[in-house]
Amino acid sequence: MKQKLLSISAKALRILVPGLASLGLPVVFFYLMEFYTHNPFEEVRSYAQFCNVVLFELVAWILIFLTGRVRTGLWVEAAAAMLFGIANAYVVRFRTNPLVPWDILSWRTAAGVAGNYDFTPDKRMVIVTLIFLALIAVLGWVKTGILKFAFWKRLIPAAAAGIALVFFARTLQQESFQNSHRLYNKLFTPVYMTNVDGIAVTFVMNMAYMSIDKPQHYSAAEAREILSENAGDDGMQQEIASLPNIIVVMNESFSDLSVLGDFEVNKDYMPFLHRLFEGEENTVTGMLNVSVCGGNTANTEFEFLTGNTMAFLPQGSVPYQQYINGSLPSLAQHLRSLGYQTAATHPYNADGWDRDEVYPWMGFDDSLFLEDYDRAYRVRKYVSDESCTDKIIEIYENKEEGSPLFVFQVTMQNHGGYQDLFENFTPEVKVSGVENVSLEQYLSLTELSDQALKHLIDYFSEVDEKTVIIFFGDHQPNDTVASPILSLNGMKWNHLNEEEQKLRYQVPYVVWANYDIEEKQNADTSCNYLAAEALRYAGVPTSAYQNFLLELKEQYPIISAVRVKTADGTERTALEENGDMDIYRKLQYYQLFDRGEMQ
Repeated sequence: MKQKLLSISAKALRILVPGLASLGLPVVFFYLMEFYTHNPFEEVRSYAQFCNVVLFELVAWILIFLTGRVRTGLWVEAAAAMLFGIANAYVVRFRTNPLVPWDILSWRTAAGVAGNYDFTPDKRMVIVTLIFLALIAVLGWVKTGILKFAFWKRLIPAAAAGIALVFFARTLQQESFQNSHRLYNKLFTPVYMTNVDGIAVTFVMNMAYMSIDKPQHYSAAEAREILSENAGDDGMQQEIASLPNIIVVMNESFSDLSVLGDFEVNKDYMPFLHRLFEGEENTVTGMLNVSVCGGNTANTEFEFLTGNTMAFLPQGSVPYQQYINGSLPSLAQHLRSLGYQTAATHPYNADGWDRDEVYPWMGFDDSLFLEDYDRAYRVRKYVSDESCTDKIIEIYENKEEGSPLFVFQVTMQNHGGYQDLFENFTPEVKVSGVENVSLEQYLSLTELSDQALKHLIDYFSEVDEKTVIIFFGDHQPNDTVASPILSLNGMKWNHLNEEEQKLRYQVPYVVWANYDIEEKQNADTSCNYLAAEALRYAGVPTSAYQNFLLELKEQYPIISAVRVKTADGTERTALEENGDMDIYRKLQYYQLFDRGEMQ
């Protein structure tokens, strides 16, 4: 009897040990992988932890059934989790942001610069890796069982687990599911997203933005034919000497919050811009409709420089990081083809939003970043807009003689957050009836931006060469800044209706020239159109794609990821699937995904 009980116990253990290992170790692997960069128990949200565990369990069972051994399947998952965790930890160390699926597209670049980094592991990495290796070693000593089935029989449960994994991954990628289960889905804060959602869940959610399906009935030949039909005639060509310099300033977080409603201040926070909006000679002003709010600066850059719209791309996607991996038709490429010297400049890290790779692909001859602002004055901890103006002037004064200049500058001074105090900056603009440090700081920063714009225009008012200046904000500030203004006007930042919501996606823009151009006020537009419109105001030949956009604007004056406005004033939130909007969708796909090198 005793021997029989021992035999039963042994059989039970042979079943129990593999079962417990199969269920328990994937959970351990998840937490260990997270520990490479942070403490998941403190930061990963509860439901997100559950979702990560489900992913690890499903992957483990797929591997177990495919290999036919519990031990081997768990070995593979442990090794994969360890290697991914190490790779992610190094990526976080070198560039702050974690690994994302579209990093796969830039692996050659990463390999090329790997020698410039120090890969000495830190204490945390050593400890977590040793625990992983210990578990892998223990798995080698413990009999975790063998699935004694033919391979084809094991394929059935493996396929079932695979289908479950795909279904669960697709569910994680649905915005409604993310919102209802408190999964954070803002790609412009990838560190926070990874910390609260977990590495695996974040990676799966991001995979939804890896590729874009072709539009229905799309063909590259049709796109080329449409562009050919929109090409300008030879009569539009001009002598290089007659072309104006084009200076573009996309000002970080710059906006006029009065678009949200009335409020009283102790001093005008942008007197120069307000003067321009009242009607100035050779000046065009209006509100620019953008597709982002509170972040994702690179998407406004993308729309302006390419003429493409985020309305045709997945919500939360960032084309600079996901879709651009080679030559891309842009304003810079077009102007360079006309004989312009092209330069992009941003007083911050070169690898932010992958600008150091994207700018050359877009046709910029030179790219200048933070290291090129070594003697710049700082406001808070960022290079001031006044120093950005000085940099533009420096580039202009050192440009090639006889060549028109195109400068595209993205500023940094007004970047959030706005709650910290600094010795080198004292906010002076205050709002009546509101005690909010972030709002006071933001409005005071925009005042400095306004002064820098005046300095820039005053300088080019005195130069002999024809020059056009295009100035606009990339997006409004975050809800912390905007909510007091909304509240003063009877609105709640988290309960805005459709009409109120669109106000959060409007920023002012100015097109100014030191020579005769047509003046306009209230010339509202969207970011995808602005470059083409500015060239037309300036008398500069436009590309075939820009010509198409200028015609499209007659039917759809505003197109963004937030709103579509038709010529009769009708507001829409959905894009049509036919007519010129469908042609636009096809041309954008061709420009972004199917054109390759310039034709």
